[in-house]
Amino acid sequence: MSTTTGSSTAEVTDAAEVIRTARERIDALDARILDLVRERMDVSASVQRARIGSGGRRVHLSREMEILDRYREGLGRPGTTLAMTLLELCRGRI
Repeated sequence: MSTTTGSSTAEVTDAAEVIRTARERIDALDARILDLVRERMDVSASVQRARIGSGGRRVHLSREMEILDRYREGLGRPGTTLAMTLLELCRGRI
């Protein structure tokens, strides 16, 4: 009776292909995320310009709390960190 202790060449090749394909997809998703973050920054700047132009403040804290809550609800505690980073990127860009 013979036993094998390692993966077969086919399994290693299949795994390498899965990894390669998944990494390509991750890279494409990251590119889309970066585009969306840049778009969010632009939209946020237009909101800030309108708010300041009408005599308001640049930052609206209750709105930021809504965003923090949404991200935390959707992603858990790490979502709060992500939301804080997005808010920081989008603040004061005007």
